[in-house]
Amino acid sequence: MPDASNNSEISERLAAGLSVKEARDAYYSWPLLARDEQWPPRGDWTTWLLVGGRGSGKTRAGAEWIRRLAWRRVSPLVLVGETIVEAIDVMVKGPSGVLRVHPPEDRPLLRGNRLIWSNGVEALILGASDPERFRGPQFAAAWCDELAKWPKAEAAWDMLQFGLRLGDRPRQLVTTTPRATRLMKRLMGEPETATTHMTTRQNDEWLANSFLRAVVARYTGSVLGRQELEGELIEDRPDALWTRSMFRAAADEGALERIVVAVDPPVSGHQRSDACGIVVAGRVGEGAVVLADLSFAPAAPDAWARRAVSAFHEYGADCIVAEVNQGGDMVKAVIAQEDADVPVRAVRASRGKWVRAEPVAALYANGRVAHRPGLVALEDEMCAFGADGLAEGRSPDRVDALVWALTELMAVGAAPRVRGT
Repeated sequence: MPDASNNSEISERLAAGLSVKEARDAYYSWPLLARDEQWPPRGDWTTWLLVGGRGSGKTRAGAEWIRRLAWRRVSPLVLVGETIVEAIDVMVKGPSGVLRVHPPEDRPLLRGNRLIWSNGVEALILGASDPERFRGPQFAAAWCDELAKWPKAEAAWDMLQFGLRLGDRPRQLVTTTPRATRLMKRLMGEPETATTHMTTRQNDEWLANSFLRAVVARYTGSVLGRQELEGELIEDRPDALWTRSMFRAAADEGALERIVVAVDPPVSGHQRSDACGIVVAGRVGEGAVVLADLSFAPAAPDAWARRAVSAFHEYGADCIVAEVNQGGDMVKAVIAQEDADVPVRAVRASRGKWVRAEPVAALYANGRVAHRPGLVALEDEMCAFGADGLAEGRSPDRVDALVWALTELMAVGAAPRVRGT
């Protein structure tokens, strides 16, 4: 939140005929500006877990909550960030921090790692990276920011709970972008926790157009976007070959040296058949980029062949890589019916799905595979893929196609692209 002196909101209100004082009062009036989800939830909660995307208004909600507590003389308070320096920079001095949400005449004084209001209320500022600093002090309320990335989260949180014991109703607010940490999952499951979700888009009125264009538009729909923009808690299987931290967003990858369309055909095309996995990927240098996931169900033979051939032409692919364990020569024949000139490389699985996938997962672990936006369903299936060869009890058709595509690309040298070979 920018200074009131140069805020467009105040300028608009001045243009509407309000005096400078009226415009400033409106700017600092949280009831006029707050969205419903930025208000404390109703009910008898101990922890308000405010989970949101980047720029969704979490920090402003936290600072306004502290401002309201100070006005009600709830004291002493504590503000906890990853470090004391980060807490001061973001929670206190930041664009939406405690100092900025107070009118100049009401702002507390910052002295070292302590805020002091004119009515006597005090707030201690602590860093979660040093849990031992929580020993001794006691508080009536706490605001914890970005808990999901605290390095010693559980130790710091538990020590804070011992100190949160003053007043009639000690409470704490956690503002954070979610990550599937043990502490986050624990808090979300506790009956004393009230959870509120916010998305980046809900706060677009206060965000720069360049951010909305360059960041929000680019990552919307991706796993990273679901976590960082939508505020969604994305969990990984403990035994998974892939974790979400492995997924690297494709930058400007340059000229792709070789492109393939990989197909994992279903056994049949009736309503209960498996999906047909269709994945497009390209090689660049020593790595690869997954370009598209075109998988669908139910997939009759003519339908999946039509989609695979269409992808071949759309992406300028070199060949279609098709698994033929189930269909044999029929797979190649169905593709030939759509376009006899499309080269098809038939592959046959001689090992289990997990074993075939392991070297491909290693490529991800080494940072050699990137994803274009929009691969949410594929990424979800990759993270759900287990040692039993299934993904949440279903055939991992998208994963199968991905494995065939990357095996083909990374097993072949980065030779110049020659269509039809």
